[in-house]
Amino acid sequence: MRQSSRNLTLIWGSVLILSIFLYCPQVSLATPPQEVKLEYDANSQTLAVSITHNSVFPSFHYIKTVEIKKNGKIVSTNTYGNQPSPETFIYKYTVPAADGETLEVTVRCSLYGSKTVKLIIAKQ
Repeated sequence: MRQSSRNLTLIWGSVLILSIFLYCPQVSLATPPQEVKLEYDANSQTLAVSITHNSVFPSFHYIKTVEIKKNGKIVSTNTYGNQPSPETFIYKYTVPAADGETLEVTVRCSLYGSKTVKLIIAKQ
């Protein structure tokens, strides 16, 4: 009797886990941003944000927000409904910054995870 109860519990547990992966594919497909690189062009005051975020379905699983802080204060929050490429892409933003100021960028996945990187503006 004990063995059959244990087998039944194992079977129902397996069915539950399988159901989660079948009915909630975002759980099994969600990955955080893998890499974020920043480049700043002082002449044009442009911040280029290169993002690597692997996604099989870039219109469903994508980088949803890119938040930019300058010296700890939010200067820009950009929201997207998809990502332009299933792997690596670049967004450009106009951000006035001077030597010694710090830019911090946080990118957030629509399903899971985020990544934050900083850049200190140096003389060019």
